[in-house]
Amino acid sequence: MRKVKPKRLLKGDVIGVIAPASYPANPERIEKGVKYLEGLGYRVEVGKNVGHERGYLAGEDSERLEDLHSMFKNKHVKAIFCVRGGYGAGRLLAQIDFNLIAKNPKIFVGYSDITVLQMAFYKKTGLVTFAGPMVAVDFIEDVSPFTEENFWRVITSNKKIGKIENPNNEKILAITKGNGLGTLLGGNLALIISIMGTDYLPDFKNSILLMEDIGEPPYRVDRMFNQLKIAKIFKNIRGIILGDFTDCYETDPDKKTLTLNQVIADYLEKLNIPILYNLKHGHIKHNITIPFGVKCKINATKKIIEIPESAVS
Repeated sequence: MRKVKPKRLLKGDVIGVIAPASYPANPERIEKGVKYLEGLGYRVEVGKNVGHERGYLAGEDSERLEDLHSMFKNKHVKAIFCVRGGYGAGRLLAQIDFNLIAKNPKIFVGYSDITVLQMAFYKKTGLVTFAGPMVAVDFIEDVSPFTEENFWRVITSNKKIGKIENPNNEKILAITKGNGLGTLLGGNLALIISIMGTDYLPDFKNSILLMEDIGEPPYRVDRMFNQLKIAKIFKNIRGIILGDFTDCYETDPDKKTLTLNQVIADYLEKLNIPILYNLKHGHIKHNITIPFGVKCKINATKKIIEIPESAVS
């Protein structure tokens, strides 16, 4: 797979804002996020259909697709930030003009439901994308200084990213030992599973697979890990990094359950690859931005994650 790095973002550049999935319940969140970006010295162009609603979607599929295509087509826009995740991005996949994206590689940022777009972009075009903060979620009020510093450094500097460290000196932990080197891919576990068996999921062979999720009780995580196992994904990768699995516990006190840690142990402890967990990435306030499509080295014996290159050119 040919890797395509977008150009780094410079002060004064135009950031395009789109809502390819769900729409925030409070539209003021978008306004606050835009003001935050403008306050940093960037110009912002909001997609013309941002603000539209259709049930749990941020407008009709055709409207969300139009904004996505328009931002990649617009020569003035240097980066595209998503409003939020939620649901709906996968409905666009079959209609996306991947040739347009390949001809206009740009910084593309989001996480959660946006995982399906990021994996499809890499599969179809080789574009490096960023699982990072979203306009109406992470850039509204009381913005995390850690999230800010980490994110802006990754998309504005063409120097190698280097060692990845958690906020507040929190330790990265290990399930197994050993070293691995591969292409960093993955994202939200449920969304990865949602496009398995389609032409939009990259081949994870020789990759470092990162996974995170939110609100999935242990039996659902069990089901998804089992899907990865029987699809033989675990046999072909070079390592695993587990991000934050937020609120992934059984809420019914009367229901018998395994714990999340038991599920993880059942599927991962016996794998003969390096596996790290407790990386602070996912649906959390102090969030590490993850570039998908770059090389990643992990040392599970020493509990080190390193990205030995830049994610932008």
